[in-house]
Amino acid sequence: MRKNSPHIIIIGGGIIGTSIAFHLAKQGTQVTLIEAGELASGSSGACDGLVFMQSKKPGVHLRLAMESLKRFEALQKELPTDIEFRKTGGLVVIETETEYQAMEKYVKEQQAIGLDVQMLDTISTLKNEPFLSPEIIGSTYSPLDAQVNPINLTLGFAMAARKNHAKIMTGVKVKDILVENNQVTGVATTIGKIKADLVVNAAGSMAGLISQMVGIHMPIKPRRGQIVVTHAGKSILKHCLISAKYIAAKHDPALAGKKGQGISMEQTDNGNLLLGSTREFAGFNKENTLSGIRGIIKQTATVLPALKNFQVIRTFAGLRPFTPDGLPILGPVKSLDGFIMAAGHEGDGIALSPITGDLMSQMLLGKKPDICLDPFSPDRFLPDRFSDGRFENKDGI
Repeated sequence: MRKNSPHIIIIGGGIIGTSIAFHLAKQGTQVTLIEAGELASGSSGACDGLVFMQSKKPGVHLRLAMESLKRFEALQKELPTDIEFRKTGGLVVIETETEYQAMEKYVKEQQAIGLDVQMLDTISTLKNEPFLSPEIIGSTYSPLDAQVNPINLTLGFAMAARKNHAKIMTGVKVKDILVENNQVTGVATTIGKIKADLVVNAAGSMAGLISQMVGIHMPIKPRRGQIVVTHAGKSILKHCLISAKYIAAKHDPALAGKKGQGISMEQTDNGNLLLGSTREFAGFNKENTLSGIRGIIKQTATVLPALKNFQVIRTFAGLRPFTPDGLPILGPVKSLDGFIMAAGHEGDGIALSPITGDLMSQMLLGKKPDICLDPFSPDRFLPDRFSDGRFENKDGI
C-alpha cells in the first residue's frame, strides 16, 4: 500500500468490521471504525450463534472456516467479554432417503478436505439427541461444530480494538467516499470529512450501497432471516443442529421455495431455544412475517416434537449479505486505489470473523496473507465501473 503506517477507515460496526479493527489495532495501526447505528445493530445482532463447519461448501470455503475455528478458543481468553464459545459438536438432521444419499456425497467431499465428520443412522442419532423424532432417517455429525454469542463477540472485538487506540464512532453515517485522481482520500460523514489512506467497506447487507457511492457495482443483496426464541426450558439439545434442507436452501436458492427453507436449532446456556431461519429476498425489510414464523415452527416441530413444551417469547429478523456464488468478497477493488471490500459473508460472518479480520489486516498492511484471498477477490464480479458515474446518498448510510 501507499504507507507503512496508513490511516484506515472501516465502514460498518458488525462482526466483520470490528474483527478487522481489532486485528489492525493490535499492530498499532491508526484505525477509525464508523457505524451508522450501534455496534452489532445489523446482522451481527440479529442471528443465531452457530459456528458450523458442516454447512460450508467443500473447498476453499470450508478450509477458511476450519482455519477460523482454530482462533475462537484464543479469543475466548483474549477478548474482554465472555464470548460464550462452546465446542458442542453439531448434527445435520436428515429426513428423507434422497437427502441421505446427497449428504453421503457431501460428507465424502468434506472428509477429503480434512473435516472430522461422519454419517450416523437413526439409532446413533437418537443416542446423541434423544428428543429428536424417531421418524428421521439419520444425520451427519462433526465434533468440531460450535456455538458462540455473536453480540458479545462483536462487542469484544470493539472493546479490545479501543484498548489498542482504535477510534470507534457510532451514530455516524457515511454520506460519500472522497476520491481524487482515482484514489480514495477519505469519507464524508454526517459530522464532517475524515481523511484516510484506505477505506474498508465492511457494511454487511448495506455494502452494495456503499460501493455505489464510488460508482462500483457489488452484487451483495440483503437476504432476510427470521428467528424464533422460546422461553428458557429444560435442556433438550446437546448439540447445535441444522437440517439437510438448510444446506440445500443455503447453497441453491432455487430450492428454498420448493422443499422448505430448512431449519437450525440451538439451545443457549440459559435454556432458550433459538430456531431459524428463513432465507428470503425481501429488500431491506426486516419485519417478521406470520408465514415465516409458522414455517420455522412447523418444520422444527416435525424433527423436534418436544418443541410443544416450549413457548415462543419473541421473534426477530436480520439481513444477511448474500453473494451469487456464496463466498464473501474480500480484498482491494483494482479499479479504485484504496477501496477495499470485506463483506458478503451471508450467514457465515460469525464463523468466519476471526480469520477474516486476521487475513484482511495482513493484506491492508501490505503483507502476504497466510491464506490466498484470490478466490474472494471483488474483481470476480467487476468487468467495469458504472457508466453513469458516482452515487451520493445525502442522508448517509
